[in-house]
Amino acid sequence: MMHRDRWTLRALVLGLGLLWSLPAAALNAGLNPPPPSVDRKTPQATVQGFLAAAHRGDYALAAHYLDLDYIPRAQQAERGFQLARALKFVLDRKLPVDVSALSKEQEGDPADARYDQLGTIPLQGNNVPVRVQRVSSTEGELVWVFSESTVRQVDPLFAEYGPRLVGLLPAFFFSDTVLGLEPWQWLGLLVTVLGSLGLAVLLERLVLAFARRVARWTRFTWEENVVSSGKGPLKLLTFSALLVVGTLLLRLPRPAQGVFIRIGYSLSVVALAWAVLRILHVSVAFVQSRVSSEMKDAARARSVSTQLVVLRAIFEVATYVIAAALLLIQFEVVRNVGVSLLASAGIAGLVLGLAAQKSIGTLLAGIQLSITQPISIGDTLITEGEWGTVEKITLTYVVLRTWDQRRLVIPIVQFLDKPFQNWSKGNPEMLGPVILQVDFQTDIDALRAELRRILENEGKALWDGRVATVVVLDVLDRTLTVRALVSVSDFSKLFDLRALVREKLVAFLRAHPLWLPVTRTEARPFPPPELDPARLSASPDLPPAPPVPPRA
Repeated sequence: MMHRDRWTLRALVLGLGLLWSLPAAALNAGLNPPPPSVDRKTPQATVQGFLAAAHRGDYALAAHYLDLDYIPRAQQAERGFQLARALKFVLDRKLPVDVSALSKEQEGDPADARYDQLGTIPLQGNNVPVRVQRVSSTEGELVWVFSESTVRQVDPLFAEYGPRLVGLLPAFFFSDTVLGLEPWQWLGLLVTVLGSLGLAVLLERLVLAFARRVARWTRFTWEENVVSSGKGPLKLLTFSALLVVGTLLLRLPRPAQGVFIRIGYSLSVVALAWAVLRILHVSVAFVQSRVSSEMKDAARARSVSTQLVVLRAIFEVATYVIAAALLLIQFEVVRNVGVSLLASAGIAGLVLGLAAQKSIGTLLAGIQLSITQPISIGDTLITEGEWGTVEKITLTYVVLRTWDQRRLVIPIVQFLDKPFQNWSKGNPEMLGPVILQVDFQTDIDALRAELRRILENEGKALWDGRVATVVVLDVLDRTLTVRALVSVSDFSKLFDLRALVREKLVAFLRAHPLWLPVTRTEARPFPPPELDPARLSASPDLPPAPPVPPRA
């Protein structure tokens, strides 16, 4: 008995020795040898290499980063391909991986060198850890791969979070990736974009039709105009929402999903800004039409119209600024720049304030002009020696339409810094002079009577009957300056009445030639030879010549 036990012990020792002398079992022996490009020396290199290969669609290469030893060797190539693809899909959808947070050391995390954990994914009430673990490779060196426990959970995770179309589409749609997306996802994107566009058009028509029916219940036309202005912005807003929802259903990788979320967000901001601008335009036009039809005071109506135009410009600028800020704030680079600028807000504010002093002053002048309203749209002005009507007012300049149909663009600050004439302010009644140069012999009373006759006959439609005077305004060395003063109830008639009075008075003076101004000269004849003062002084027999009066 003891002899048999002794032989058994010897056989056991011999077997252990033979096992010890055999080479270690190869890692993933069912796969081809890994190429030199496969780097599995650190946790970070393993995860980074797996994601790079999987996103390229090279799932055969990505399988070398998985621990497949629990799978029979004959099935490792096929199952490794499938598991690598499924793990890539699950990580992209449910676990954003920060590769920089993983250990760069060959020994792994000093706190726990057994494994390095990427995170956990919820599955049926439990949290499945996703880890990379250090194991022995074929050459006997230690390498990092996704642990066996993690790989065993890939199929359940893919069944929970993977696409439902795997059994409905051919294998071609799941075999490769283009720009990080598989063919079925590209097909889904095409269907999503076209379907979202079609649904957006249909929903816009239905919503606008319902809104128009509701708007007809009121007696105002503003609601109908607002509903009509929603055509376009509503479609864009609906399309952006459907696009985001559709891409979420496609379960795209996080980078691609983030791109479509930003596109949807940007389109939504543009749609809302577009809608606000259209509603502003419709509202201002509606109020202006009501003011023009219901306000009897024309000056007050022009004042309200000017306020509406300037306020609309202010709100439009604010809408553009807010929309641009909302679009830019979604980018991390812009937010970082904004934080940096805020850190140096004192210096930046001073520099920008000095650089934009004139521009900011112009904008403030436009706002001040809309509040104080020294001018309004439609006012008649005289500025810079030009007579015209205010055609347009913006936050920076005013367009003046002159009497000869020219457009004079004037900086808005000029109306706050320099004097100008506004004929539309206050009472529209005005006085207008007609200046004439006449002879000293002119009968001023006859001119007064003629002025009265002209106003009561030819100028009856223009004259308001208040003022009709003729006065001698100045006495010059050769003529009299006469001023005929007339009045009108509306300044728009003043020019025509002055021109009429000037024409008729000139015709009246032409009928009295002696009243027209003339240039007078005085001629004196020379004395006869016998009365020449020089000869008289030389001859004592002749009487002295009379003195010659001095020339006037």
